[in-house]
Amino acid sequence: METTPIIVTCELTKRYNGRTAVDNLTLSINEGEIFGFLGPNGAGKTTTLLMLLGLTEPTSGSAEVMGLNPARDAVKIKSKVAYLQENMGFYSDLNARQMLNFIAELNDIKGKQADERINKALETVGLDSEASKKISAYSRGMRQRLGIAELLIKDSKIAFLDEPTLGLDPDGANRLIELIQTLCSERKITVLLSSHMLDQVQKICNRVGIMIKGKMVAHGPMAQLAKEKLGVDNQTYSLEEIYMRYFKES
Repeated sequence: METTPIIVTCELTKRYNGRTAVDNLTLSINEGEIFGFLGPNGAGKTTTLLMLLGLTEPTSGSAEVMGLNPARDAVKIKSKVAYLQENMGFYSDLNARQMLNFIAELNDIKGKQADERINKALETVGLDSEASKKISAYSRGMRQRLGIAELLIKDSKIAFLDEPTLGLDPDGANRLIELIQTLCSERKITVLLSSHMLDQVQKICNRVGIMIKGKMVAHGPMAQLAKEKLGVDNQTYSLEEIYMRYFKES
């Protein structure tokens, strides 16, 4: 099946005060793919996301997101890319509908189109019955689903999800993971998922990349990495086994 790269980096590098946070990252992520971005804290994952969003400039190398250069076209990229952070920054004194109306206005979505998108988004993420409740009363899982609703309002083509299920109970985490899978299959949204929840990553990702000390030490389909690192073929393996083998060797 023919694939189309939607995120491409070439020797992308970021240094802070003599420290290399991201070291010569060359990577290609395809349209409609769920790509797992793995690594310990401080590995360079968040710095990579910030460079792809145009929120920080690379020291050297290049990146393209939907054919756009983040260093020059940050505003255009932000209109097409959703960034679901570990702690979403919503206005807690607003309710969900008011918050989504605000987001629609910021993205020049108005009138009937805004109303239709907001209603559909709230229904899709399961917040339609909670739309009048202030966000200050929302649980963490509800806030994360509201973040997904923001993605739908903007009709984003790419989503960067940074620890989206952290702190959620198993039921909430499963609901969010299933929602992400549905969006990818139905809307062909490309997802770059950064998470320490390796069982969830293994469940939904097409490919993974393992980043340690700023370097991408491995990337590819999990079955391929299991064969290369564990020597197993068509056998049961866990992503945690693969990850820990690379981590210990690095």
